[in-house]
Amino acid sequence: MKTPLIVALVLLAAGYGFGFARAQRRASHQQPGGHWMPSPHQMLVGLVTNFFDALGIGNFAPTTAWFRASRMVPDRLIPGTMNVGHTLPVMLMGLLFIQSVDIEPITLLSMIGASTGGAWLGAGWVSGMQSKHVQIGMGAALLVAALFLGGFQALGKPAGSDALSLGGIQLGLACLGIAVLGALMTIGVGLYAPCMVLVSLLGMNPIAAFPIMMGSCAFLMPVASARFLRDRGCALRPSMGLTLGGIPGVLLAVLVVKSLPLDTLRWLVVLIVLWTAVSLLRTGFGDKPSATPTEALAPGTPRKFPSGPERL
Repeated sequence: MKTPLIVALVLLAAGYGFGFARAQRRASHQQPGGHWMPSPHQMLVGLVTNFFDALGIGNFAPTTAWFRASRMVPDRLIPGTMNVGHTLPVMLMGLLFIQSVDIEPITLLSMIGASTGGAWLGAGWVSGMQSKHVQIGMGAALLVAALFLGGFQALGKPAGSDALSLGGIQLGLACLGIAVLGALMTIGVGLYAPCMVLVSLLGMNPIAAFPIMMGSCAFLMPVASARFLRDRGCALRPSMGLTLGGIPGVLLAVLVVKSLPLDTLRWLVVLIVLWTAVSLLRTGFGDKPSATPTEALAPGTPRKFPSGPERL
């Protein structure tokens, strides 16, 4: 049952890649002497940030910090540049994790569908909520969750089990929970860390979160990125650098994630959730939480252009 999902993802990636290449070619023709090949520095940004993204840590926040520190991309173009450049690496993550993690297909398809539906259906009502209040609330909730998960690990009690499937009421709760998380992506609450908490609390192996969250983002992100390309809201050479550097970074990280022992992976989840909680609280309590796109938001977020989707 994974085959239709994989085929759809491959076709979507091919279509997006064609559009990206066409935009690069059009820009090169419009600028005498222009070329699409990014610099080694730009590709290094893609390599490092997508390596950490495939570990579940995220790539938008570190990419933003790197772009601003190096003055590689004007602030107004950072959201679009990140979305356009990170889309194909994120789609590759989704493809690899869907294929390599032996999660039960019904669970995977149900949760990806629920998160995607939540992101689209929730865009209208969630976008009217105060981002600051939601960030503080989610940050506090994740902080508590990180402490509980860490406590379970320290006491020798599992923060999750070896299960790679859900059924009955548990699957219903999982779909409801991730639909809410998909809706919250529209105001900047990242999907990764809450998804890890959700699957762990429902008794699943933490590695099951990877195909779920990567698959969800892989289907959401190309839509938002296509808009940035259409409206020329990105810097194309740095975007290509993120793509060309990001693909090998993803391949390297996937090998790392697959080789991690379960206990190590659970501690990694605790650290990621803790880091996400602190980031959300800092954003929520900050003086200017939306002045720059440095905060971690989820890919594929249908926020008002040009602020764009961002991700932890």
